[in-house]
Amino acid sequence: MAFSFQDMVEEARLSARALIDYGEHFFNPTVRLGVTGLSRAGKTVFITALIHGLTRGGRFPVFEAYASGRIARAHLAPQPDDAVPRFAYENHLRALIEERRWPNSTVDISELRLVIDYQRPNGADRTLTLDIVDYPGEWLLDLPLLQKSYEQWSAESLALSRDAPRAHLAADWHAHLATLKPEAREDEQATLTAAKLFTNYLRACRDEQFAMSLLPPGRFLMPGNLADTPALTFAPLDVPVGGQAGEGSLWAMMVRRYEAYKDVVVRPFFRDHFARLDRQIVLADALAAFNSGPEALHDLEAALAGILDCFNIGRSTILSSLFRPRIDRILFAATKADHLHHSSHDRLEAVLRRAVTRAVARAENTGAAIDVVALAAVRATREAQVAHGRDKLPSILGTPAAGESANGEFFDGNTEVATFPGDLPLDPEPLFDGRDAFRGLATEAAEKSDFRFLRFRPPKLEHEGTSEPALPHIRLDRALQFLIGDKLA
Repeated sequence: MAFSFQDMVEEARLSARALIDYGEHFFNPTVRLGVTGLSRAGKTVFITALIHGLTRGGRFPVFEAYASGRIARAHLAPQPDDAVPRFAYENHLRALIEERRWPNSTVDISELRLVIDYQRPNGADRTLTLDIVDYPGEWLLDLPLLQKSYEQWSAESLALSRDAPRAHLAADWHAHLATLKPEAREDEQATLTAAKLFTNYLRACRDEQFAMSLLPPGRFLMPGNLADTPALTFAPLDVPVGGQAGEGSLWAMMVRRYEAYKDVVVRPFFRDHFARLDRQIVLADALAAFNSGPEALHDLEAALAGILDCFNIGRSTILSSLFRPRIDRILFAATKADHLHHSSHDRLEAVLRRAVTRAVARAENTGAAIDVVALAAVRATREAQVAHGRDKLPSILGTPAAGESANGEFFDGNTEVATFPGDLPLDPEPLFDGRDAFRGLATEAAEKSDFRFLRFRPPKLEHEGTSEPALPHIRLDRALQFLIGDKLA
């Protein structure tokens, strides 16, 4: 779409905001770290573990400034933005340690400020302010809508919904869509029904059985205080991309509400939060895609490419800081590495690296640093060798969440079990090019699936005196080194 007057106004606003931020950060060096990921990827757990480890003494041998003792202390400071909810760190930590349950998923934006007092290698004392911004990855997938007309979005959404396994899940919505005539008079009830059925389709796609990732508009699945507003009451219509809606038509009504969604939801998020980020970590639950099947893995690949396309990436300079901040480091992280034996951690990392290869290739010449890691911000399992006949299988020990099942056995949430999660392939390429199609929950029963990764409860930790126990992790320190290690040098 053409660069509009509204786009120019938004650019001016962004530049003004950047100038304000630059002035504030000149005397108080600050990094704004965005933490996002698609549903159930572990954003809340990652932030909680990061803060707890830095403020309470975690084990971070790869995080150089921390391991060498140059970080004197890290402490929480008052919430920096008056209009943004504070990340409920204390509640999330209590859920992990005392209640042994995973915190609730991210449904809105939140923020927390961490102040790190450290010493540079030359002995000079410095302070770094780390503003951590937590937001749902589904919101990120809305940003491309700013450059798309309603007709373009409709065509793409319909094409996606007609491929397996989405076509089956979209059956009710498609049946209603067939009754709608875009040029007919606008009809509130028909629109309400279309929006409801379209939302039900998106929700079904997100179910763990199918684990689809590409599901815009993101607020349809987490509406918050916008539930039932006209800005969230629209759906795709089967209309030509270059067509023009007639005045007073159902088509025109959908266009108007689609544009309202961009104005009310997407642009404010981009302007007030997203465009101000310096660093970014994107968490992905690749194991959920393996549980579901090849279609979910390809959908994850497309979603990650769409996410990377949203970032204004490149080497940060004084000029860019003054007028339009750039994200100069992005880390893609495959979470829940503790659901695999350590021998497969590098394989999980290779799968995610392959999933973002094409997207990263487009960013190679921007000067930004992009990396991939497999991690577990909180490790819920331990490793063991389990005898199977004459063989010993590399297995994991943990407490499956209540209701989880494997091989016909259902778990009560209190019993620790040893499981052999299976091995990921050495070469991930056949998984993506169709040569090594695997069976998942989307097409097979659980006992016939090639991969089955259970959900485990957080670990039971031993308290040491009055202090809170350290949270075990896998490669969280490597993530920290990449994201902020250079800022502490």
